[in-house]
Amino acid sequence: MIRPILFNGEMVRAILEGRKTVTRRKIDIDISNQFDVEVNGSVICYIDRETGDRYKPEEMCRYHPGDILYVRETWGFNPCTRCANACNTLVPDTYKGAPGCFVYRTDYGTTEDDTFPPSMHKWHPSIHMPKEAARIWLKVTDVRVERLQKITSDQIEKEGIKTEHPHVLNGQEQQYAFSQLWDSTISKKDMSRYGWKANPWVWVIEFERCRKPEPCILRGVEPAEEKRPCIGYGDAWADEPCEMCKGCSQCTGNDEEAEE
Repeated sequence: MIRPILFNGEMVRAILEGRKTVTRRKIDIDISNQFDVEVNGSVICYIDRETGDRYKPEEMCRYHPGDILYVRETWGFNPCTRCANACNTLVPDTYKGAPGCFVYRTDYGTTEDDTFPPSMHKWHPSIHMPKEAARIWLKVTDVRVERLQKITSDQIEKEGIKTEHPHVLNGQEQQYAFSQLWDSTISKKDMSRYGWKANPWVWVIEFERCRKPEPCILRGVEPAEEKRPCIGYGDAWADEPCEMCKGCSQCTGNDEEAEE
């Protein structure tokens, strides 16, 4: 499944530089309160209070291994009419029917004034970034549940944290840097439940860079006029299956396989 994921500018830069391959996201306390936990602190399962059904804790996460994520970051769009084709882009981007170029705040340093031409860029919040503007695509390789403070020095490095002396005081400088970054993402009203000192349960989501998916997967499949459903990611009425999905039975015409 294709889903968006938010990162701040510092972490976007870490992903682009190949330093970040994992992220931690807080687990809602309503979910973590229903974990069945071993004496050693590991999570056995998630228990549905109403039904008593048990699930693997990872099943409660919105991200799962194999999911494709597009990174939302602070962005802008410069139509070709604004810059008079000064960039000489052969194949410009398109946004709302207009040709131009997507630009990204992370590429312009700490202030907009340190690049040319600053007046051209109107920045939009990452939360409003459309899928077509995404330049970073990730594939989820693993999801697990941990306490926040269980993070190791190796994992802190994979989180994209850089410190001047990472091995000083048994890695305490690293841990402090990560704790500061974590707390910066938590609102004041939630700090007592999800801040570093609260040591909350978190999703540990590991990922790797991947190519942008084929257009039919990005677009999603809507019901065809012939009511032919698609049982995979591909476009059920496409002339040929896309390279990524290889074509399900609907694309290849094998209806008997589809019924199985």
